[in-house]
Amino acid sequence: MLKLLLQLDSSRLPSVFDQVVAYDAGADRIMSEGGVTENEVRDLVHGCIFTRGPKDLKNTAIFIGGADMSAGEKLLAAANKAFFGPMRVSTMLDSNGSNTTAVAAVVKITQALGGSVRGRRIVVTAGTGPVGTRAAGLFAKAGADVTITSRKPEDGERVSKEICDRFGGTVHSVPLREASQAAGAIEGNEVLLNAGPAGIMLVPRAAWAGKAKVVVDLNAVPPLGVEGVEVNDDGATREGAIAFGALGIGNFKMKVHKECIARLFSRNDLVLDAETIEDVAKEIMKK
Repeated sequence: MLKLLLQLDSSRLPSVFDQVVAYDAGADRIMSEGGVTENEVRDLVHGCIFTRGPKDLKNTAIFIGGADMSAGEKLLAAANKAFFGPMRVSTMLDSNGSNTTAVAAVVKITQALGGSVRGRRIVVTAGTGPVGTRAAGLFAKAGADVTITSRKPEDGERVSKEICDRFGGTVHSVPLREASQAAGAIEGNEVLLNAGPAGIMLVPRAAWAGKAKVVVDLNAVPPLGVEGVEVNDDGATREGAIAFGALGIGNFKMKVHKECIARLFSRNDLVLDAETIEDVAKEIMKK
């Protein structure tokens, strides 16, 4: 029986990246829908669950993507609401790669710190974006003392509250409008995770050198987001810190992404969001 993946994308054009990864992970056919709204989800889901018997539904799954994580969360909620009894299929949310990228960074950082972030002080620069919020939330849930930075103080305060409401824990916010403010914004933190936009150097070398224990930059486009971290770093020592660059994290992210897609077809009741994707990543790391 063919493994069929329904791709529900909130963006007008369904992500080609996500389609390629899904094929590489074992999907036989991908049915892609772009510009999907939550009101349209139920009928699309019913098309998945009413065409195969309960024992065969593990061969159908749903992947939710798009550029907007907020929209993706609504699509996921609508999909799960459309299920009933045994009539359900496994679902995965990874809008803009936010969940798998955030999870990859969090798991790598946790490993570098000896297996736990509880009580650690962690700053996520540009932490109001989709990757930053997911990473901050997972850190907070694990007991870290988390700070996010934002160009606008009001955005930082709003997002930090949203993160706490979603994941629990403690999340603070501080303003960071330009690189000259980076040293003050990250002062006192053991871990620096930059989730800023591509091509913008947000954290100069002097702001973290000799101070942080772990430094991660998710920006792969020059100029890199954290000066002194190289894009291929995967546990390299830089200025006394353990460093990870965008590709160092990205290679692990791809393993997590593919493994999650493969697991969608192992049963018909998986829901892969940030926390459950993190569980998968931890299993991969142990291997």
